[in-house]
Amino acid sequence: MKIGELSARTGVSIRSLRYYEQQKLLTSIRMDNGYREYSPLAEEQVRTIRFYLALGISTEQIASFLTCVLKNKEAFCEEVLPIFNSKLKEIDDQIHLLSQIKSNLEDRIRSIREDL
Repeated sequence: MKIGELSARTGVSIRSLRYYEQQKLLTSIRMDNGYREYSPLAEEQVRTIRFYLALGISTEQIASFLTCVLKNKEAFCEEVLPIFNSKLKEIDDQIHLLSQIKSNLEDRIRSIREDL
């Protein structure tokens, strides 16, 4: 399938598909006319890439385990667990920081209201 069709089927922009290809997450064959031709499996591949991006996983991290998860179930891919653990820690750290900021703002609001 051509890049426009893949874009339409997945809802992913042509620009993003080209970026995935640059990042070695997606491959195509170049036709004589220069057009990209994608395999029928590319649609599932793009949906998988989007899923992991939505989890906050970087394209570099996705590249390290994508082949494995496309061939096997995620549970069989040892490369995934450290990345998930790292992402979870990052999120926990962000939540902690945001909680501190929220508490500080609440204190400031209370202080201002008391002064009024």
